[in-house]
Amino acid sequence: MQYDHSQSEVNRPSPPFPAKKIPKPGLEKDLEPRPQYQGMEYRGSGKLEGKVAIITGGDSGIGRAVAVFFAKEGADVAIVHLPEEADDAEETMQAVRALGRGAISIPGDVCDPEFCREAVKTAVKTWGHLDILVNNAARQKHIKNIEDLDEKEFEHTFRTNIFGYFYMAKAAIAELPEGGSIINTGSITGLEGSAELLDYSATKGAIHAFTKSLAKNLVKRKIRVNCVAPGPVWTPLNPAENNPEAIAHFGESTPYGRPAQPEEIAPAFVFFASSLDSSYITGEVLCLLGGDTTAG
Repeated sequence: MQYDHSQSEVNRPSPPFPAKKIPKPGLEKDLEPRPQYQGMEYRGSGKLEGKVAIITGGDSGIGRAVAVFFAKEGADVAIVHLPEEADDAEETMQAVRALGRGAISIPGDVCDPEFCREAVKTAVKTWGHLDILVNNAARQKHIKNIEDLDEKEFEHTFRTNIFGYFYMAKAAIAELPEGGSIINTGSITGLEGSAELLDYSATKGAIHAFTKSLAKNLVKRKIRVNCVAPGPVWTPLNPAENNPEAIAHFGESTPYGRPAQPEEIAPAFVFFASSLDSSYITGEVLCLLGGDTTAG
């Protein structure tokens, strides 16, 4: 089937979206319109042939699209997700397997360092090696005033969004070979801040610094560490916790007038995962901002 390239931008959903929240933690199957993750225009060229990747938060959103694009490039994928996200993870695995690649589900919480170690062991036991780690799992909660931000909520966000990245990276290092790649998911909020995402934006800033520091730490081992920092992306994360009015107009303030679709973000992860594309690049934070040309 030929893909009509002229229709690719026309078919991107734009605000206003349905002004309704979805149940936490946010399942993609509950989101309307459904995020676009399949990359119908994208043609793989074997850049990741024979590689094995772990993707945290790989059940939905950006993580799902990355799993599919990695599979298009020849990689097998281990999807790390919360147990309550099993339905989304199953759909992602089916999409990967439909492309002829292997996929496994590893349910658990990246806040737990022992789980992170076991997740790496499970992937290696399944395929015999590990080449790529994508740290993507995240949580967030909008608040109007700092007084409304509960201390336990603040800690939970940090434990998921940055402690989890550290735990997974530390566990993966023992298995990653020379030429291996770690890719972290940052955010424009980590560069410019966000009035209503105090803890989330702080963790994203920490992720950017962690990326650069870990890149320097691992450069002699020839393991590359980079970060993709998007603007608004249409995933279950915001509709699961933001107010309905904000959901309806999500991404409207970008120059493109809409949020990115996950399939528009995933190629950046392929770029950083592939030594054919980025063998001389480490410690970079790549912003994908829908027309904005400044960050920070």
